[in-house]
Amino acid sequence: MQASSELANKEMSVLITGGTGFIGSALCSRLLENKHNITVLTRRPKPLKAPLYGINELEQLANDAAFDVVINLAGEPIADKRWSDKQKQRILSSRLDTTQKLINYFKATKHKPGVFISGSAIGYYGVGETDDAIDESAEGDDSFSSQLCQRWETIALQAQTLGIRTCLLRTGIVLGKGGGALSKMLLPFKLGLGGRMGKGTHWMPWIHLDDLVGIILHCIQHDDVNGPINSTSPSPVTNQTFTKTLGKVLKRPTIFPMPAFVIKLLMGQMGEELLLAGKKILPVKALSLSYQFRYKDLESALLGTI
Repeated sequence: MQASSELANKEMSVLITGGTGFIGSALCSRLLENKHNITVLTRRPKPLKAPLYGINELEQLANDAAFDVVINLAGEPIADKRWSDKQKQRILSSRLDTTQKLINYFKATKHKPGVFISGSAIGYYGVGETDDAIDESAEGDDSFSSQLCQRWETIALQAQTLGIRTCLLRTGIVLGKGGGALSKMLLPFKLGLGGRMGKGTHWMPWIHLDDLVGIILHCIQHDDVNGPINSTSPSPVTNQTFTKTLGKVLKRPTIFPMPAFVIKLLMGQMGEELLLAGKKILPVKALSLSYQFRYKDLESALLGTI
């Protein structure tokens, strides 16, 4: 039996970083449906309109500001550019610096949130090839994506020492309308130019945007959720299966594979870690805590997205 949070049935005050992004925008919409009060920390607060309230620095918050929930989704897109040393530093800083600023804010404020939900990713588990099922207890490795997530989570977990319940969202490939990885895949697939990447045997743990938002809300509403939580579908697929399923939904052939050497040549380390590697990640904690997935199979998730 789960312990319902005292936040479950009340109007909440929520602070969100990254609230204007692909995931953050969907989350804000869901929260607004339930009449919650939302403050968004963003580099561009001016375009935001009521009932959203935007700030670009935590120092803009009033001394007596009090948030029930803080959700940290900020970060430079990890797959948009080749990983030069400069881009790696930008990716790191955008996550680590923002998270540390939140921790510093928690230390300074008299009114600490009841729960802190901080982003992470399945990149935490590294790049080694295996068909073994991976749950939240698995360890990372020395790859850039794993080290990034490990350092990110380490900073976020400082909130626990302040008495704040802390959840770490280890997110997979997010499928949703208007953004995310799928938006970048659609054009070549619609043109009949899609195909597997490399051998196509590596795993692609995915999640529909609606379920990712649902898991975030589940974390808020249940006091027994804490620590890392794999935010992925219970039905991960290989790249080959993903490719065939997307082609089926689009009614297009998928006969043009992209060889591994081409991906490595064009995209370097980013291509090797994000496009040619992947493990069979399962949402063991979410299932054990009775989260009910809306999209359990890839085909229905794609049909609900495209």
